[in-house]
Amino acid sequence: MTHGDSAPSSVNRYLLPHEQQVIMVRRHPAILLRPVAEVLGGLIIAALLSRFFGGGDAGGTALVVVWWLWLLLLIRFVWKVAEWSVDYFVVTSKRMLLTTGLITRKVAMMPLGKVTDMSFQRSLLGRMLGYGEFILESAGQDQALSTVEYIPYPETLYLEVCQMLFPSKDDSDD
Repeated sequence: MTHGDSAPSSVNRYLLPHEQQVIMVRRHPAILLRPVAEVLGGLIIAALLSRFFGGGDAGGTALVVVWWLWLLLLIRFVWKVAEWSVDYFVVTSKRMLLTTGLITRKVAMMPLGKVTDMSFQRSLLGRMLGYGEFILESAGQDQALSTVEYIPYPETLYLEVCQMLFPSKDDSDD
């Protein structure tokens, strides 16, 4: 979590000149659990099939196909890691942004003034690994940014964002 650190250029280009970045976090690495399981499961299956198709021309061709399929799983995993590395949740003084995508860049945004309610939820796995999901609501409108999944340290971020959304009367008089 950064407070006041400058955003990477992939995010900074979406900030307005009068905005101050308050929070910037990368989504929790737990988002990669499924791709990791797929790669490891594929490796185990490929190794077992390698023992099964041990010899002969037909077995050799099948082995090549099995390992090429596993290589495709590995390439997909590397792609998911690269996508994760450029995904950020940013809260500025004016709005919340979620930037995603490696080739096709998507920026979902909600002005802080439009948020009427915010909550978070954590699954059992989320509680064990330290991530949660933010649910944002606005005045009866369908927004581009309504849920943000895999948020690290959700309790801390929830309190910080709520403080910005709903400042106390003492904070607003300053």
